[in-house]
Amino acid sequence: MYPEELVRPMRAQLTDHGFTELKTSEEVDQVFDNQQGTMLLVVNSVCGCAAGSARPGVLLSLTGSKKPEKLTTVFAGQDAEATNKARANMLPYPPSSPSIGLFKDGELVHMIERHHIEGRSAEMIAANLQQAYEAFC
Repeated sequence: MYPEELVRPMRAQLTDHGFTELKTSEEVDQVFDNQQGTMLLVVNSVCGCAAGSARPGVLLSLTGSKKPEKLTTVFAGQDAEATNKARANMLPYPPSSPSIGLFKDGELVHMIERHHIEGRSAEMIAANLQQAYEAFC
């Protein structure tokens, strides 16, 4: 695990923009129990593609007219229980960090895995998410 002082700014990049950070499996359960409406779940990480594309792309995606009602995040490699519980809700997709899931009424309706993030710009990630928001939000 990385020192908290190293990951704090990476966490804040999302939490400072309205994301609720889920740090325990209980917090993940609470969010998913009877979840209604739309929710974006970002599996955050320290890797370069999270910093260069995923987090900036997610934030850019929220500038459009349609967006998820709830914004949540877990941090892979830091909050293991919460991340594992969140990933269980993203099945059948294998674990990947970073990754981004859009849920509607508790059902996973759109998924962006790490291999969809690597080598893509923040603008491409944002456009992908905005198309999903148009369809589901």
